Amino acid sequence: MPAKSKAQQKAAGAALSAKRGDSKVGDLKGASRAMYESMSERQLDELASTPRKGKPEKKGGKKADKGS
Repeated sequence: MPAKSKAQQKAAGAALSAKRGDSKVGDLKGASRAMYESMSERQLDELASTPRKGKPEKKGGKKADKGS
């Protein structure tokens, strides 16, 4: 399953790093902590390895145009 946004990919990368023992689990916060606890190393690797090109910074709906 590919990441839907750059933020999701970054969180998966942080969680994967902790799963592999490269970083501390205690340093994880928010989404990366939840991913660490609920996903396997293989799932995290899939999310983290998604190409970033063309991904939005954050996943979300369309924003209303303010100012016109």
